[in-house]
Amino acid sequence: MAAPLQLRAAPVETRRGRGARARRDARAGLALVSPTFIVVLVMVVLPVVWAFVLSFQEIRLLQIQTFDLFGGEYTLSNYDQVLSSSGFLEAARTTLIYSVFGTAGAIGFGLVAALLVRASFRGRGVVRGVLLLPWVAPVVAVTFVWQILLSPQLGFVNAVGTDILGWNAPIPFLSQEEGNITLFGISLGVPTALLMVIFYEWWRSFPFAFLFILARLQAAPKELEEAAKVDGATPTQVFWHIILPQLAGVIALIAVLRFIFTFNAFDEIYLLTGGGAGTEVLATQVYSLLIGRADVGASAAVAMFMAAVLAVFLFVYVRFFAGRQET
Repeated sequence: MAAPLQLRAAPVETRRGRGARARRDARAGLALVSPTFIVVLVMVVLPVVWAFVLSFQEIRLLQIQTFDLFGGEYTLSNYDQVLSSSGFLEAARTTLIYSVFGTAGAIGFGLVAALLVRASFRGRGVVRGVLLLPWVAPVVAVTFVWQILLSPQLGFVNAVGTDILGWNAPIPFLSQEEGNITLFGISLGVPTALLMVIFYEWWRSFPFAFLFILARLQAAPKELEEAAKVDGATPTQVFWHIILPQLAGVIALIAVLRFIFTFNAFDEIYLLTGGGAGTEVLATQVYSLLIGRADVGASAAVAMFMAAVLAVFLFVYVRFFAGRQET
C-alpha cells in the first residue's frame, strides 16, 4: 500500500516545487523591474501630478516654496484665463502648423533620401553617414550655424541674395514676422520666421524618417518591382503602386512619432527665434509664462493642455503601432 501513496504524493510535491519557482521568478522579475518603475515614478509621474495640481492654483513663482498642497484653494481660473486668451489660441495655431508641416516635410525629405541611397553605388556608406549628421549633431551648434547663415549682416544666404539674386535689401529671416513676395503681380504675405523654423525642422528631423524608411525598403522584396518593370510599368507607376503601399505602415508610424516630438519641441524654436516673430508655440509659451510672468498656475495649465493632446497621440501610437512587428 505504501507504493501507491508515494506515487500520489509525488505530483503534489512537483506542483509545490513549481509554485515555489514561480513565486521566486515573480520576485526576481519585480526586483529587476523596480528600478525602472521607481525612475519613471519619480521623473515622470510625480512631476505630471504636481503640474496638474498647480494648474488649479493661483500661485506665483515666489510663492512656490510656501505652497500648501492640501490647504490651497482650487480653481479653474487658470484654464479660463489661458483658454480664452488670444495669445494661447495663436500659440496653439502656430504649434499645429509647425507640427503638421514640420512632420510632413521631414517625412518627405526622408523618403527622397532613402530612395536616392537605396541602390548600391560607390561611397554609399559615406553618403548615408553624412545624411545622419543633422540628427546626431548638437542642437546648440547647428542652431548657431543656422543663425549665422540667415543673419542679415553676416549671413551667406543674404550675401547670395543681394549680390547674385538681386534682392533690394537683406532679409532678417529669424526676426521678421511677415514678409511680402510678388507672384504674377500679386503681393502675398509670408510668415518668414515661421517658415525658417519649419525648414530647420525638415533639415534637422529628416534623418529620423530616412532610417526607418530605408530599413523598410531594404526589407521589401525586389520581385514585385522586377515583375512590374517586365510588364512595362514606368518608374512612377512602380513607386505609386509597388513601393509606396509597402511603406504605408512605416510612414504612418513615423508620422505619429514625429508629430509627438514636433508638437513638444522647445529647444529648436527657442534657440532660433526665442519664440518671437510669430513663432511662439505652446512649449515656449509655458516657458514665458513661468519665467517672464512668474505665473506658475497659468504655465501649468498650458502644460496640461499639451499633455492631454500628446496623450491622445500616444494612445494612437500604442493602440495601432506599438504592437506591430513589421517596420
